[in-house]
Amino acid sequence: MLYYILQTIAFQLFFLLIYDVFLKKETFFNWNRAYLLITALGSLLLPFVKIEFFKGVVPEQFIIRLPEVIIGDVTSTTKNISLTEIPLNESSFVWHWEYLVYVGMILAALLFAYKMIKISLLIYKNPKRWKDNVLLVNLINSTSAFSFFHYICIGQLIKEEDKSAILKHEIVHVQQKHSLDLLFFEILRILFWFNPLVYMYQNKISTLHEFIADANAIKHNDKNQYYENLLSQVFDVKQFSFINPFFKQSLIKKRIVMLNKSKSKQVKLVKYALLIPIVFGILIYTSSAQVDKAKLDTSVLKEIPSEGSLLIEKISAVKKQIQKQGNVTDEEQENLNLLYKVVSGENFDADLVKKVQKLIDKKDKSELSQKVADVMDQIQKQGNISDDEEQKLKLLLLYTTENGFNNPFFEDVIDLAEIPFGVIDEVPTFEECKQLATNKEKKDCTSTAIASHINKNFNTKLAKELNLKGKQRISVVFVIANDGTIKSAKARAPHPALEAEAIRVVESLPKMTPGKYNGKNVNVPYSLPIIFQVQ
Repeated sequence: MLYYILQTIAFQLFFLLIYDVFLKKETFFNWNRAYLLITALGSLLLPFVKIEFFKGVVPEQFIIRLPEVIIGDVTSTTKNISLTEIPLNESSFVWHWEYLVYVGMILAALLFAYKMIKISLLIYKNPKRWKDNVLLVNLINSTSAFSFFHYICIGQLIKEEDKSAILKHEIVHVQQKHSLDLLFFEILRILFWFNPLVYMYQNKISTLHEFIADANAIKHNDKNQYYENLLSQVFDVKQFSFINPFFKQSLIKKRIVMLNKSKSKQVKLVKYALLIPIVFGILIYTSSAQVDKAKLDTSVLKEIPSEGSLLIEKISAVKKQIQKQGNVTDEEQENLNLLYKVVSGENFDADLVKKVQKLIDKKDKSELSQKVADVMDQIQKQGNISDDEEQKLKLLLLYTTENGFNNPFFEDVIDLAEIPFGVIDEVPTFEECKQLATNKEKKDCTSTAIASHINKNFNTKLAKELNLKGKQRISVVFVIANDGTIKSAKARAPHPALEAEAIRVVESLPKMTPGKYNGKNVNVPYSLPIIFQVQ
């Protein structure tokens, strides 16, 4: 819930900034009204939109993050602990936070109901008459004027010669159903009472309503007389956020300024096209974000080591660029295939050398093609490559070469390759999880089994021995190898003894059924956060 709220606030802030910087001063009032309504609603819906096409636009992460495992002196039984069952101190905080949100919603709803009752009583107690499709309410002993749905309330004390202009103004509110806009934001104020941007949205839409009504009203009235109406009245209107008052003191100056403003040129409508790249970018973000409880961990991604040689650094740059882009163009793929031919010696002839030189000399290359060309150029300069450099090249090209896992050229590095979790065919599984039907079921089952193993085998006596207090966070990275064993376990913790214990427990995990990709057993990297709670 908190993540959703933060997303909506961020989107609304971005949309409002665009409005204030580019659109607010234009006289395209109806366009601005549509912009505010669409973006307010869109900010609520966009976090839920997941478009498969956009998932390939961002880099595919190379490691899966398992749910947190809680160990130590927690007041619970020895049952297996999963992410959703852990009674953390933070969970009580979250519960109280959500409780506060719900209480605020109830209070906001009660306040709204109170305002509605006051408006209803005001309309009920005063004399009324129909005029066309609106119900005119004569407010006794009042100088107020406002509209609410099909009701137009005009104070009895307003001069008769002014009532005509006011009526035409308020009829515009009724005809264009401005009350629906305000009611929509009133509902948002109940649901998101803590979000100041909702109040800003409602204030801006209310201001636009007045601009729209003024622009229509002066078509049938003398402009100077209309100004006098705005300036000469006593401002005693009841300030309700969901009605359209004619006399609202804080808006008078803005309305007069806008009435005197020259109409915006039609060419400036192109500003609304800004919404297209904004929404496009948001869709990329929301479609690519992982909301599953097994979140991807980007802080421990394994990169090709950059130390050792200049060639290895350039190979690493190619891999990083591929991860950054998430996909490659047809031209970039051709260049990667060209690099494969150079490394493998396949069809190595004068024609291949010409193609390589042409790529190196070509200007206006994409970032990835430039980095591939840098690798080829470095190979030419060196004249030969070391075994370590060849291994790094093969590990890079293994993923970018079609059917690479079945290519004998890569046979010696397949055991070293770590397969991105997002593309793996079969996930590594515990013995008791093998019979489950889907990858997701197997993954959840394996996560629970790993959590149970950590809970049972972690030496909690370390808390006393090391005089630990409070929460100790341990981050572990390991690989489930292509033979089902654990390898390359590393840990980071506040104390070296905790790191050593975490590695020991993870390495003691029972042998699993390895993950598979293209029918071959492969290495799959994982990260595991462990929370050692010391009471």
